[in-house]
Amino acid sequence: MKITEPPRTPEQRKADLLGRLERETDIWVATADAEGVPCLVPLWFVWHDEAVWLCTRLTNPTGRNLRDGGRTRLALGDTRDVALVDGEVRTYPMREVPSSAAEAFLAKTGWDPREDHASYAFFQVRPRAVQVWCEVRELPRRHLMREGVWAV
Repeated sequence: MKITEPPRTPEQRKADLLGRLERETDIWVATADAEGVPCLVPLWFVWHDEAVWLCTRLTNPTGRNLRDGGRTRLALGDTRDVALVDGEVRTYPMREVPSSAAEAFLAKTGWDPREDHASYAFFQVRPRAVQVWCEVRELPRRHLMREGVWAV
């Protein structure tokens, strides 16, 4: 998108976001521990049943923070085409993950954590707030979701 192009409508931004969630493989995952120490890592993900599904070990800071804190901020894109998703997290140990989510993750990434180390868990992130914008001209009306309800 060039700076001379008009801003996208909120509806177009939502459509663009949903397309990115389907096709992109990596997402930035921001968490913090109980003392507020931040952690930011990229993880593979899949968009499945209106949620982002992640997988990582419960023994690393991100896994612990997702499980214990129960919330995260996810980010797609570069600094000129931003998508931020604030969400509530539910943790699924390997034996409890819905098979449809695990199969969707496998289909997208080619990796089946259920066949890997037992320390892995799945994390379902339900969006509560979503912001999408491309440069300063799209900052107005960037909030596409608030309190879990799409504004568009």
